[in-house]
Formats: sequence, C-alpha cells, structure tokens
Amino acid sequence: MAESRSHEVTLIPGDGTGPELVEATRRVLEATGVEFAWDEQPAGEDVYADEGTPFPDRTLESIKRTKVGIKGPTTTPVGAGFRSINVQLR
Repeated sequence: MAESRSHEVTLIPGDGTGPELVEATRRVLEATGVEFAWDEQPAGEDVYADEGTPFPDRTLESIKRTKVGIKGPTTTPVGAGFRSINVQLR
C-alpha cells in the first residue's frame, strides 16, 4: 500500500479580500482529497501595523522551508522604503 503523506504549504491570507479568497482556495484544494499541512503566515498592511514590516522574515523562511506558498492579495503600506510584497517574493 502506498504511504500517505501531507504536502506542507505556506499559506499567506494577506489582507482586504485576501483571507476570504485564500480560504476558498484552501477548501478547493482540500476537496481534491490530497492531504495538506498548512503553515499560515502573515503579510500585508495588518501585520505592518503590529510589527513594523509588511513582510516578516518568518513568512519568507516558511516559504523557503516548504518550497510552496499560496498568497492572497496584500496591501503595501504607502511611504518611502517599502517594496511590494510581490516584488520581495520574486
């Protein structure tokens, strides 16, 4: 019998409509019957308000570890010194 293992995925809900869209994506993926281990990490304007950065190091570290990331829409804070989260992910 084949060994069953879950696929570890970094899940970044984002902000605005992001959490709703990411949750719908999660449900679709789980409906396939494939087992996932979700590592939910923050990014966007909400985390900036709490931590002073829109893209914490731990979020990028999770993506590097899992090698897979699903990201919802995020807001980049307005002002000098901020790069878009999409640019940082490239």
